[in-house]
Amino acid sequence: MIDGDSCLDDEEAGAVMRAVARQLKLWREAAGLTQAGFGRAIGYGEELVSSVERGRRIPRPEYLDAADEALGAGGKVAALKEELAEARYPKKVRDVKRLEAEAVEICSYNNSVVDGLLQTEEYARAVFASRRPPYTEGQLEQQVAARMARQTIVGNTTARPLFSFVLCEATLRRLIGGRMVMREQLERLSEVARLRNVDLQVLPLTREENSGLDGSFRLLKLRDGGAVGLSEAPLTSRVFSVPKETTALDMRYGIIRAQALTPRESLDLIEKLRGET
Repeated sequence: MIDGDSCLDDEEAGAVMRAVARQLKLWREAAGLTQAGFGRAIGYGEELVSSVERGRRIPRPEYLDAADEALGAGGKVAALKEELAEARYPKKVRDVKRLEAEAVEICSYNNSVVDGLLQTEEYARAVFASRRPPYTEGQLEQQVAARMARQTIVGNTTARPLFSFVLCEATLRRLIGGRMVMREQLERLSEVARLRNVDLQVLPLTREENSGLDGSFRLLKLRDGGAVGLSEAPLTSRVFSVPKETTALDMRYGIIRAQALTPRESLDLIEKLRGET
């Protein structure tokens, strides 16, 4: 199978794809195969082989595995999967993932949906499907796959950072995707809340003071002692690292945490809502 959308909307991904396409063409020609013959050997059509070699389509892992076997490459072609793993995701996702990999602590407040690092696949799909104008089917699956790929950092038991999440209670009561999807999402939150490197808190709707009314944001504290703030709004997103701004965001996050339920109280509320959903 081949990705339906090229996903090559930025220079970095395009450069990676062109390099991979050139390697695939050189290997095919060295084997003395035409595009049609190569396609038959790996179970794909000539048109798709041509699109891959021209850098118009990103080959999926199974394509590269089949190519490696047919060409007798001994794993050299299959190894290209690692280079393409990041290129198939949107640039914005790649940039955020890199920042997360450099973080020693990730703080997040969200008042609209569950944080992306905590979303189940079906919940994420429902969130992306609600976008207007809508994504194409290929774009939708690309966004979901990218979001799921980012979540490996939460389960990393060797070099994982500390996480602090504060979710507005509204995100737990909003039935995005329907009751079954939301029930599964609440179960996921219940599991994550029990991880030793995660503090998950809920800001109740009954609180008279709420310092998060301006919207959702994230604060990443980096290994080098710096910090990066991320905020998103419809059709735009902002990344800032000026100490004056990140310090203010850190103070705001501290106040929000103080206004929220404790992690233990938050877990009790999540369990209660799960039973009601």
